[in-house]
Amino acid sequence: MVTLLIFIIILTVLVLIHELGHFLVAKKLGIKIEEFGFGLPPRAFGKKIGETIYSINWLPIGGFVKLYGEDESGAGRVKIRNPKSEIRKSEIGRAFFARPPLQRGVIVVAGVVMNLLLAIVIFYAFIFISNFKTELPLFDDHKFFGVTQINTAEIIVSAVSKNSPAEKAGIKPFSKIEAVNGEKVKDAKQFLTIINKNKGKEVTVEWQETKTNKRLLAKLTPRLSPPKNEGAVGVGFFSMTKAALLYDTGVKKIFSGIVHPANLLVYNLKIMGKLIAVSFREKTFQPVGEGVAGPVGIYSLVGNIVQIPDMKEKVLGVLNLAGILSISLAFFNILPIPALDGGRLFFILIETVTRRKVHPKFEGYAHTIGMAVLLALIIFITLRDLQRLFR
Repeated sequence: MVTLLIFIIILTVLVLIHELGHFLVAKKLGIKIEEFGFGLPPRAFGKKIGETIYSINWLPIGGFVKLYGEDESGAGRVKIRNPKSEIRKSEIGRAFFARPPLQRGVIVVAGVVMNLLLAIVIFYAFIFISNFKTELPLFDDHKFFGVTQINTAEIIVSAVSKNSPAEKAGIKPFSKIEAVNGEKVKDAKQFLTIINKNKGKEVTVEWQETKTNKRLLAKLTPRLSPPKNEGAVGVGFFSMTKAALLYDTGVKKIFSGIVHPANLLVYNLKIMGKLIAVSFREKTFQPVGEGVAGPVGIYSLVGNIVQIPDMKEKVLGVLNLAGILSISLAFFNILPIPALDGGRLFFILIETVTRRKVHPKFEGYAHTIGMAVLLALIIFITLRDLQRLFR
């Protein structure tokens, strides 16, 4: 129940902030706003205040803003109404489609700007609570800007064999091996060397549990003749490099809330680019699919965060996820894809360059097709998320 509540709150805040951007700028420019909805239709309750209906809808995720004359610009339904017959002459100046391209462009971009601002606010809180220090897994030799970066290697246990020395000692999957016989372990090669030298001899292993952050210590004896594919200790493991990011000067602290989300966006795009390259090379969607999460995947992440016992780490986890989702929503929404804000902005830019409006019906069809493709993609990603969840 807690997971569902946090999940709904995060998504609702992200979408409502986005729609609030459209609402505030349209209001400032004097465009008539027909409805501001909390949640998605069908409508449960609505009250008209002034000229705007403020509604609460049955699907409690996100929200929407309906601008007067929005359909006539091609941003609404496929069946475009005739502006002359539907829009009253006295109010045509307050219709969205009748405004200059610059004003329409500013309204379209306002939602993206609000998500960027929200991400900055969230990450200022995140960096402050984490005492201006955070860590990220490093998948290549990426260099983050505007921050002091310290890279360290870790040994992560991926699996523990039944009745093995590791299981008897209490080592669990996803624990981090820190030292053997007091010697700090830096990489997989060093770990294997120490274990192989001490087969049949008792060693002291130190590790940290990922979920609880507890540091534990136990004695175990690496086996001289382990079962096939198990190894002397009975663990499967992999090396992972981690980047500690320190905002350790006054200037870095002041700009940390802006620099950190920018770093995350650049880094994630770099990783996504590599996944796309692998997908093309191997002619399979699987690498990209593994790197993308839909609603089910996000819900699963929230569930993992809720299970963190330490309250501070739990709050940091929620803030980090919300911040990443907000910056991602801003980035993908501004891409020139029909049905998204970037797609609508693209048609406005065409009009600005050619000084001719794109036919509303053509734009309406483009947005409808774009929405159908996006919905199909969401369904596909959701099915992948469910498959991973049950696997």
